[in-house]
Amino acid sequence: MLAKVVTSALLGIDAFSVHLEADLTRSGMPAFIMVGLAEGAVKESKERVFTALKNSGLRLPASRITINLAPADIRKEGSSYDLPLALSLLAAAEVIPASSLDSYFLAGELSLNGSLKPIPGILPMALKAKEKKAKGLIIPKENAAEAAVVQDLSVYPVSTLGQTVEFLNKDRHIPAYICDIDELWNRRQDFQLDFNEVKGQDHAKRAIEIAAAGGHNLLFMGPPGSGKTMLAQRIPTILPLLKFDEALEVTKIYSVAGQLKSQEPLITERPFRAPHHTISDAGLIGGGQYPRPGEVSLAHRGVLFLDEFPEFKKHVLEVLRQPIEDGRVTISRAAVSLTYPADFMLVAAMNPCPCGYLTDDQHTCTCTPRQIQRYRSRLSGPLLDRIDLQIEVPNVAYKDLKQSQGTVDSKSMRERIQSARDLQSHRYKETPVRTNSELSGKWLQQFCALSEQEHEFLEQAVYRLGLSARAYTRILRISRTIADLEEAEDITVNHLAEAMNYRFLDRENR
Repeated sequence: MLAKVVTSALLGIDAFSVHLEADLTRSGMPAFIMVGLAEGAVKESKERVFTALKNSGLRLPASRITINLAPADIRKEGSSYDLPLALSLLAAAEVIPASSLDSYFLAGELSLNGSLKPIPGILPMALKAKEKKAKGLIIPKENAAEAAVVQDLSVYPVSTLGQTVEFLNKDRHIPAYICDIDELWNRRQDFQLDFNEVKGQDHAKRAIEIAAAGGHNLLFMGPPGSGKTMLAQRIPTILPLLKFDEALEVTKIYSVAGQLKSQEPLITERPFRAPHHTISDAGLIGGGQYPRPGEVSLAHRGVLFLDEFPEFKKHVLEVLRQPIEDGRVTISRAAVSLTYPADFMLVAAMNPCPCGYLTDDQHTCTCTPRQIQRYRSRLSGPLLDRIDLQIEVPNVAYKDLKQSQGTVDSKSMRERIQSARDLQSHRYKETPVRTNSELSGKWLQQFCALSEQEHEFLEQAVYRLGLSARAYTRILRISRTIADLEEAEDITVNHLAEAMNYRFLDRENR
């Protein structure tokens, strides 16, 4: 007898439907054949499924079994096919009615004793089930909260294979799992960090506010102990709150990567990722034999902090160019090409020299000019051009250290940033642009138009500092953000001058 069930497979951070067909023929020699471009873990499901059936007290007649996974031209991987395979075999053997599986989406990994284990990527599968107007989604109990984030979809959590069979035979009632989205959304807690804990560094705080208001990338350069990491860690506290569709997008990435916490089925705060400088290019960008999202994708809609910037391998840093420019990363393999979102705010920190004390008045630098040049040459010009704000972070003076707290707090900074973002949202509502950092081409000319006086000022600066065309574009974008923070309609010379002050490396190399 032939039985069909529907499950899902992942392609990037999205899911597509997979129709699993099982045919049991009692004539001929017993055999098990699986077709449909199944990878290792899928082929191994045979052993898990047959052992789980036996230990659950469920028997299949000796027969020739043929399994087809359609579409047959897309690779299937992972252990989520265990439950669909087991149930399709039981339906083909008439242990459960084949009609009971109609319109359900199924996914889950089986243990040898018949219990179900959670699997990654449930949220994209749930979204696909809703898109296909499925009757319901039958999945392991531990995945239920994550799947139930998708509204208007019945999610049935099951713990064992036997329990699932009883549910399909209508011998057991399993209520659909209910997720209170409002409760999850209101669970956001106040950040434990705040900018009022940072004493001094008013110039750096101003640069951070501009960067956050326009979605710009940022580089700190300063000696050890000047507070670069402390400043970076507090940037998520001033970014605008995630919208629901953004939160769903971020959660999908973490779900596919298997990094979604069971007690946090929906990510409601902007991510902050700080990988170590020994990370590989596959770890940073994503990839591997079976591609998975990297740190740039896990930082989507949030902050990617790269401390000790020049210590990262040069080829690792160079692969950052595409995601910085495009807001996404494409991983190509012989059999598949996957695109992951990677729209993040890059924050990098570095010392001015190998010993770290080149710009420190309290310590003597022991580095030779050649050592300093070699150290800084690890960062290519094209990569530095893609970082909008480059600022110097000096050591904090004692008069600032003795203050009880800093001059600004995260709440007031966030309010100003939100006002600037609201201006941008209104201004760009008819365009594909979201923030000032994305302005280019005709949109840059339209929204960063300068008068003759501003053009003359900028022309002199470009000639004197030897700025590249990309640096010129960066200055215009930063100026637009400074004007937005002041709620000014036009960019003035003062805005351009302040913007150029945040191109520290350009001024240093003049």
